[in-house]
Amino acid sequence: GGRRSRMTRASAIDRVIGGFFLVMAGINIGLVVVDGSVYRHFAEGGLFEFVSTGWRTIVMEHPGFWIGLLAAGELAIGAAILAGSRWARAGYAAAVTFQLALMLFGWGFWVWSVPAITVLTLAVRSRTRSEVARKSALAA
Repeated sequence: GGRRSRMTRASAIDRVIGGFFLVMAGINIGLVVVDGSVYRHFAEGGLFEFVSTGWRTIVMEHPGFWIGLLAAGELAIGAAILAGSRWARAGYAAAVTFQLALMLFGWGFWVWSVPAITVLTLAVRSRTRSEVARKSALAA
């Protein structure tokens, strides 16, 4: 396979990260379908009162809609990263933004989000280096 032989380390990383977002979307959809109330305590440790209050009064009033919207966002992020090229760049930007927003839900989320942002940043860096090397090789 010509395409497979051209696969780069960045594309393997893209598949793992993009796939992760797709799986998480599926998990969130499954949980909300089974019992949307499982999310009721999610924002109790919010760093700001508006986060906890907003979660309780907005999201938990219609968890199917809001968690469905969250899952749609995760699906879009995963699909964009898997699509590659400019889509992947947009997907990675959205993934980092998603992690930054998640940090508003409490200090415990920082334990996940700080390493996640680090991995996302390293993936983008690797992807950028691969693109530059590929363009240089084509120009030569």
